Amino acid sequence: MPRWFCLFIAVAIALVPASARSQSPPQRIVAVGDLHGDHEAWRAIATSAGLIDAKGRWSGSNATLVQMGDIVDRGPDSLKIIRDLMRLQREAPKRGGRVIVLLGNHEAMMMTGDLRYVHPGEYAAFAARDSKARRDRVYEANKAAIEADYRSRVPEMSPQAIKDEWLKGWPLGKVEYQLAWRPDGELGKWTLANPAVARLGNTLFVHGGISSAFAQLPVDEINRQAAAALKAQDATPTAIINNPHGPLWYRGLVVRNEGDDATVAPIPPGTTIPLTIDQEIDLALRNFGVKRIVLGHTPSLKGIVGGAEGKLWRIDSAISRAYGGQPAFLEISGDKVTAHNVPRP
Repeated sequence: MPRWFCLFIAVAIALVPASARSQSPPQRIVAVGDLHGDHEAWRAIATSAGLIDAKGRWSGSNATLVQMGDIVDRGPDSLKIIRDLMRLQREAPKRGGRVIVLLGNHEAMMMTGDLRYVHPGEYAAFAARDSKARRDRVYEANKAAIEADYRSRVPEMSPQAIKDEWLKGWPLGKVEYQLAWRPDGELGKWTLANPAVARLGNTLFVHGGISSAFAQLPVDEINRQAAAALKAQDATPTAIINNPHGPLWYRGLVVRNEGDDATVAPIPPGTTIPLTIDQEIDLALRNFGVKRIVLGHTPSLKGIVGGAEGKLWRIDSAISRAYGGQPAFLEISGDKVTAHNVPRP
């Protein structure tokens, strides 16, 4: 073959957008579902999967770890898990591996100020020597507004009663916790860099699900919209990070319940009825060019569940002690998909 022809081919390949080129899929993928603050279960799973050694350092060689999001809430030790994952994201590439952490709806909730499921231990993990003084400064800076708010409901409350009541809702560490989850905070910056959807070889990974409303969008565009909404701390119901049909909340690939927006499929334009579960799965598979979808978000106390003839894998096995489910991980090697249960530590 003439040298000029080889050069022509090389240039032509270089001009093809990276997203359009064929990329070699990872030899081994380990996917871990929602952890919800259970550090002991996370370490047990990662050790059983051969991803970390006894000291928690990366030992997974060239494997790819995909954690499906929802690290936070319900349990006390989310920060420990996040610290592990941050470190492993730095260590794994040195051994040829990779760590991908997906955005879950609970991470999005932290960044938009929805703290209803935060375990008290989460705040305690951020408490420092100066936390009391910092909390007092926050109160004094907002004292007039706080007192006006309480007195709008109970006019006879004294200043001390108002402060005592306010302090009950602000345990030590909560101020630091919220600062960390701001877009410019440590955890906020890290979350902004994590994708909502990841495509590896023949597998699509997404925390909640891909409805027909979002199946037409490329992976990069879904991730761009999610990052933009997080950065803006967009709490509107239609934002991609809050939309019940969006990738963080949708459960319609698993179940359909009338009256539950997150399980009721959208009606595609030009039609009058929504797609069935199987039709919606097939639409996503076709549009993203994959053979299977891996989901978290919808817990299964029975462990990992494969459905739709291997096209859909639910791996939120209720890992956290808060649920009392089955610690587990999903292993993908080529086209072989295997669910592994792990004894609870």
